[in-house]
Amino acid sequence: MNQSRPKAKRSRRLGIALTPKCVRYLERRPFPPGDHGRARTKDSDYKVRLLEKQRLKAQYDLREGQLRRAFDRAARRPGKTGEELVVDLETRLDALVLRAGFARTIYQARQLVTHQHLTVNGRRVDRPSARLRPGDEIAVAARSRGKTPFLVAAGGAHAPQRPAPYLDVDLAGLAARLTRLPRRAEVPVLCDEQLVVEHYSR
Repeated sequence: MNQSRPKAKRSRRLGIALTPKCVRYLERRPFPPGDHGRARTKDSDYKVRLLEKQRLKAQYDLREGQLRRAFDRAARRPGKTGEELVVDLETRLDALVLRAGFARTIYQARQLVTHQHLTVNGRRVDRPSARLRPGDEIAVAARSRGKTPFLVAAGGAHAPQRPAPYLDVDLAGLAARLTRLPRRAEVPVLCDEQLVVEHYSR
């Protein structure tokens, strides 16, 4: 079974490419899947808010409970809740592994973490949801550096077109440091986070 197909279908439904492969699927069929995908329908306010929440969840590959807990944390912070929510999600270990260019997709980033290929401040971490703070350092474990996925990554195959300004990355050395908290405008996530806030606030 072609594993890219379900993600392609989901990408079309959400209107965003969830993996690099899905870009060409969206270019060929830039409308939702199904018999009525091409039909123009007016969505309800609830459906618009729900879709935006689903888009945010999909880009970080989260379960509902994970996003809800992140929202609750963001709501307790003094800044704008939507922006705080995105910053909270962006400081997850798997998200930073992706932004550093160590993985091709968020799905691969999560797998690399759970298989204990990554360290934070010299200690092996297997929780993709682990939050990092400014000054924390990510590195590929010494025993994993010779594995093909990391040799590919060290060659720059997954390096983002626009490097994350909140990360100091040594790609050849397979190491990165979170220098500061991200700003919302710097996070390459397609989402109107205010609609997500409205979804959870109602």
